[in-house]
Amino acid sequence: MTKSQKDNLFQLVKSLSKSEKRQFKLYVGRLGVNADSKFLNLFNFLDKSSHYDETSILKNGGIKKQQLANVKAHLYKQILISLKLSPSHQNARSHIREQLDFASILYHKGLYKQSLKILDKAKEFAINNEEKNLAYEVVELEKVIESQYITRSIDTRTNELTTQARELSDLNVIASELSNLSLQLYSIILKSGYVKNEQENEKIRDYFYNRLPKFEIRNMGFREKLWLYKANLWYSFLTQDFLNCFKYASRWVELFYENPLMINIHPVFFLKGNNYLLESLFFIRRKDRFKKTLYSLKKIIESDTFPQDNNIESLLFLYVNLHNINLYFIDGNFEEGLTIIPKIDSQLKVFKNRIDEHHVLTFYYKFACMYFGSGNNDKCIFYLNKIISNKSLSMREDLLCFSRILNLFAHYEAGYDYHIEILLKSTYKFLLKMNDLHEVQKEMIKFIKNLQNIYPQDIKKAFINLHSKLKTFENDPYESRAFLYLDIISWLESNIQDKPIGEVIKNKYSGNIDY
Repeated sequence: MTKSQKDNLFQLVKSLSKSEKRQFKLYVGRLGVNADSKFLNLFNFLDKSSHYDETSILKNGGIKKQQLANVKAHLYKQILISLKLSPSHQNARSHIREQLDFASILYHKGLYKQSLKILDKAKEFAINNEEKNLAYEVVELEKVIESQYITRSIDTRTNELTTQARELSDLNVIASELSNLSLQLYSIILKSGYVKNEQENEKIRDYFYNRLPKFEIRNMGFREKLWLYKANLWYSFLTQDFLNCFKYASRWVELFYENPLMINIHPVFFLKGNNYLLESLFFIRRKDRFKKTLYSLKKIIESDTFPQDNNIESLLFLYVNLHNINLYFIDGNFEEGLTIIPKIDSQLKVFKNRIDEHHVLTFYYKFACMYFGSGNNDKCIFYLNKIISNKSLSMREDLLCFSRILNLFAHYEAGYDYHIEILLKSTYKFLLKMNDLHEVQKEMIKFIKNLQNIYPQDIKKAFINLHSKLKTFENDPYESRAFLYLDIISWLESNIQDKPIGEVIKNKYSGNIDY
């Protein structure tokens, strides 16, 4: 068995709560023969272990090397069966599949009316819970039974089932095409970030509209609308149309508020919608609306009725902390924001197996920006090095690029002149390799390079000169992306005005009128 599979079993055991461990032992203990079984002994051994050590298992677990693979596979399966039986892991989908299984058993026993009665209820439940793929499976089984046995008015029943099958099939096709498109766009933004020029913009526009299925919004249900808004949201993010990001994220969240039962049925989608709404509000600088949305989200997730499981726990950690940090950015309270970084950083270790590397590095970049804004350039450089030194990450090339740009400025602010020349060359080389050397980056690099030759009394003049050049790019649809990652304009203004950068940013946001 491969190393990753061994790790998977160990991680599964360690993910179990106390109640889940107790249930597992009750489940396997229902048969006395399991009391001293090898797989149960292995479970107890892994439960007590702090890390996976195959040598210790073979030495102390009473399992021979040639048995280990089979014992591990059996244990993994038994844990999953136990979790499946747990009420906490029962959901709409598992209930529908269970009813399908019951109906199938009754059908094969010749109890056709009983089977159809269960299927009828299961179908209604599936449609009400937006599980239309399963509803289609139910209809298909109903058609099988009705086609073989005359149990009702066959003419009426045939038309009814045929119409239902066609309608469900059409909606499932639309939902599938929209979900595919959404996933493909999400993959693009993770890999390369926002579009960088008109050529990329046209390519993404063609990609999006060529794959967007034809639909009638009035015929769409909750699920289809959800995927439609998600696809449009990712397209808007890619093309840096943040007003449309706000528009579709708002529709996404509003869809849940119009269908409040769906919040508990699809809590993950509810959380993601709020995350993107907050992100778009942050980009368009709607401070009051951002605060209200974050407050409303926290109020809902802290209620006793909001679902809880390991996945939701991870998402709550991710989204709430990212936007708590953004709130400090909006207010320019960098010093105060530093107080939450140590706790988040330590919690990242707890969630390391449940949060992807992309989001971990996003946290590091935000930490770095917070330290840069507070003037602690050494800590800024510390977190940037965690990103820059990462050799395995093959996504978010834009994040990697701007980490190097910020690293240059942090070294300048820290007075590490002896590093500047080497960093300039490596940064320039990296940006060329990434095909990401645009006018804003060129001006930034040129500025840092020339600073070494400027007399102290002329520094402010150099800041003013760079500021005037960069301001011309602030509304450029492709050059302005640089300011999404690094608010270099505010940094320059803080140097020109001899004010803390936090005060400059706070004044910008407070001057913004919300709608």
